[in-house]
Parts: sequence; structure tokens; C-alpha cells
Amino acid sequence: MGAWAEDTFGNDTACDWISSFLDNPGLDVVHSEIQVVLETEGYLDSDEACKCLAACEVIARLQGRWGLRNSYSEELDNWIESNPTEIPHDLKSAADSAIERILGADSELLELWDDGGRNDAWHNSINDLRERIWG
Repeated sequence: MGAWAEDTFGNDTACDWISSFLDNPGLDVVHSEIQVVLETEGYLDSDEACKCLAACEVIARLQGRWGLRNSYSEELDNWIESNPTEIPHDLKSAADSAIERILGADSELLELWDDGGRNDAWHNSINDLRERIWG
């Protein structure tokens, strides 16, 4: 994982996901990314976790809870501003469960960020995302 910041879009995988999402945007894509994490048994690959967190950002941002906006998220943010969408409660619940899975045992992303000790900045970013999903 090429990462330069602890926020959701501070890595190559999440930024690549934005391009993929914008090719075929919608809540079905968001739901699919979340389901990948929820259905993974055993070790959770960091790329799958990063894509899921990007999908969770879509949920938060569609509700007007933006988080960090920068050049990495600009195209996605423009799409979101042009496509207001109601977020079903069950999708928010699934997103929360997926984040819990990413923060749990057998998660490569957690291992990468906490290698050498707890990375408080990353954990704070994840907690902020969870709060923005629920409002």
C-alpha cells in the first residue's frame, strides 16, 4: 500500500478506487465493496480494506458529512454534490460492521498502520469516518 497520509484517500488504492467508482457510480458499488470485507473469512487484505473505507466515505459524504476534502477527493466530491442520494439505514449498519472488521484481528491494514505501535492519527481518522456515517 503506497500511503502518504492517514485519511481515507491518503493512499494509492483508495485513490484508484475513486476512478473505478466514477466509471460506474452508485450505491450498488458502495454496497459491493462493503460486502467484500464483511464476507472475507480469515486474513483481510489491505487493498480490500482501503476500497471499503473509500466506499464508506461515499456514504458519509452523500449525507453532507465531508471530512477532508482535497485534490485526491475532488472528482468524487464533485460527483457527490451533483448526485444527492438517500442512504438506507442498513447500508450505514453494514459500513459500520465493515469498519469494525477492518479494526479487528486478521486485518492487514490495521497491522500496517499499527506496525511499531498504535497509530493514533489513523485510528482517529477511522473514528471520524464512523461518526460521519451516522451523523
